Amino acid sequence: MEQHVLEALLGADGGEVAGKALAVLRGGGGYWVGDRAQPAGRHAGVYGQRLRRMRKYGIEPLGLEAAVQAVRAYGRPVRTGMVDAADRSWTALLFLTEDGGTLLACAGWPLPLVGRPPVGKPSVGEPPAGEPDGGRADTGAPDVGGPLS
Repeated sequence: MEQHVLEALLGADGGEVAGKALAVLRGGGGYWVGDRAQPAGRHAGVYGQRLRRMRKYGIEPLGLEAAVQAVRAYGRPVRTGMVDAADRSWTALLFLTEDGGTLLACAGWPLPLVGRPPVGKPSVGEPPAGEPDGGRADTGAPDVGGPLS
C-alpha cells in the first residue's frame, strides 16, 4: 500500500488513534500493511489476549478494546498494518478490510512497553509483601548478591 493511500484512510477515520497515527506517518514514521488477510476471529482472539496481558501489567493501549470488538463484529478476513514513530516512541496497530480499501479500526500505545508487575506479584528484585528476606531461609551466611542469592 502506498503511503498516500494509508494517509487518506487514516484521515477519513477521524478518530483519536487514527489522527495520531496520521501525524506520526506524516512526521517521518514508518509503516507496513500486510498483503494477506487472516480470519477476523483469529485477530480478535490474539489481540484480545494481548489486551488482557497489557492490562495485567498496567498498560492501557488506546483503542485496542474497541478495535478487537470491531474486528470480531466485522467477522470477515482482515489485513493488519502498523505505523511506527521514527524515534520508536509510539506505535499504531491497524485493521483493514481484505482489499485494504477501508480502515476498520486502529489502536496505539507508547513504546517501550514498560508496565508494573502483575497484580499481586512483586517487582523483580523485591521480596514478596510481608517477607523482608524474599522468603529465603536464614542460613546465617551473608547475602553476597548475584544471580543465585
